[in-house]
Amino acid sequence: MTLDALTPAFGSTRAKVQRIGAHVLSRARHAVTGRIDLAPTPGGIGTLAFGPDHRVLRLSGELLVVETTGDQPATACMTVSGNSLAALAEFAGVDLDSDYTAGADTPELGDVDGALQLDGRSVELLGAWFAVGMQVLVAAITGAAEPTRARIWPEHFDLGIDVACAGSRVNLGASAGDSFHEAPYLYVAPWEPSRPGPADFWNAPFGAVLGYESLRDQDGIAHGVDFIAEGLGHLGAR
Repeated sequence: MTLDALTPAFGSTRAKVQRIGAHVLSRARHAVTGRIDLAPTPGGIGTLAFGPDHRVLRLSGELLVVETTGDQPATACMTVSGNSLAALAEFAGVDLDSDYTAGADTPELGDVDGALQLDGRSVELLGAWFAVGMQVLVAAITGAAEPTRARIWPEHFDLGIDVACAGSRVNLGASAGDSFHEAPYLYVAPWEPSRPGPADFWNAPFGAVLGYESLRDQDGIAHGVDFIAEGLGHLGAR
């Protein structure tokens, strides 16, 4: 599988999607279940089904979609561009004044009344990246012990999982990009400070990363699986 080239608007769109993800999607689910994690969904990211009406909130391209599959199934959509965070929250039934945090790195609420502009293609690329990350992680952890469920954490905006590793654990995941590495990347991040194996594999302060462009140059999923498997092998987790 090859990855498409990122758009010029990808970085700015990522920040906007993270803000909407944290303060609309995650807030909605948190109010009912106390959970904040998200998942890849068609065209972007969204919640797992929650509540008595099996509600799902998701971003798909330029749209905020609200789906229910309970006794009265329904789907409603709102275009994000031109609308404010407050308008999106009202459409989704979210109280922005409620007590909510996704942790120390929760994006700021910001100006809730300012009009948003969202590049739909960049949202699609973001969703596709997280979907590729999910495929890589599922394939790479075969045989690994005690894997957690892969989920998108809105505060760090990465798809993460952790597995048992030589008496400790190691975080594995697909980041959408951040101040350390602007473009999306896969990572292996041991909980312990030891970095066994070749020194050049461990190319990040928190462990090892493999960037989006490196994955574009080859079969993205296969190359990603090899990277994660190599890290697990160095750590004795396979």
